[in-house]
Amino acid sequence: MRRSRPFSRHPLQRADVLRTRQPAKPVMTLDRVLSRFGLASRTAAREAIRSGRIRVSGRVVRDPAHWVAPGREVIELDGKPLRPARKCYLLLYKPKGVITSHGDPAGRKTVYDCLGHPAHWVSPVGRLDKNSSGLLLLTNDTELAELVTNPQSRIPKTYLVKVSARLSDEAIARLASGIELKRGGRASPLSVRRVEDRGKHTWLEIVLTEGKNREIRRMVEALGFSVLKLVRTRIGPLTLEGLEVGKWRALRPAEVQALRELARRSSP
Repeated sequence: MRRSRPFSRHPLQRADVLRTRQPAKPVMTLDRVLSRFGLASRTAAREAIRSGRIRVSGRVVRDPAHWVAPGREVIELDGKPLRPARKCYLLLYKPKGVITSHGDPAGRKTVYDCLGHPAHWVSPVGRLDKNSSGLLLLTNDTELAELVTNPQSRIPKTYLVKVSARLSDEAIARLASGIELKRGGRASPLSVRRVEDRGKHTWLEIVLTEGKNREIRRMVEALGFSVLKLVRTRIGPLTLEGLEVGKWRALRPAEVQALRELARRSSP
């Protein structure tokens, strides 16, 4: 008999009745409720719901798309009522070779192997591909995550980039002014500057506000070159200062507030 799996690698403690201590929609789908309150990813929530582990007002519900009113109905996991998780904000220096995922069928190392077992379930805010390293924010605060990842918020993300050749001033100017990407789309970085030329390679600092998939690698490829190293060094006011590769720390309340205020000020 197949055993049901926990919500995630880092299950939350269960507590009292699920009550809205924050603004919430009057009704939403059951999997959305669990995600919105920082209890599980949507994928893990759907699995728990389909396995019959969730009751709504005393009745087992197996449909993740079932509509519920979280402020008026009691939601239980394995017979125990839930409440919204305490907000958790982590900053990780992701190493190269580690994937930004909750799990991997191929058994590759994920960012959760770096985290160990923090007290609360958290989800990456944006992604860094396997061959990139640097700053990764993880949280169960879905409202803040949506603010940071929304292109309209224009949160600047800064990257240090090693290119496979020495770039001319003209090539850097092309990147800075915006460049058409292969397979469609256009990249419009906030800024591009030369950090230094070292040997046969140029190091660039590139600041983005959009967050397209593999955007910097595709920008450099559009010039006919490739990225040899990519490190995200900053997300808004957050930096790598004091973090070693593969290590993480909790954000201070002032940092969370600064990030939230920056996102709200930047939004049109």
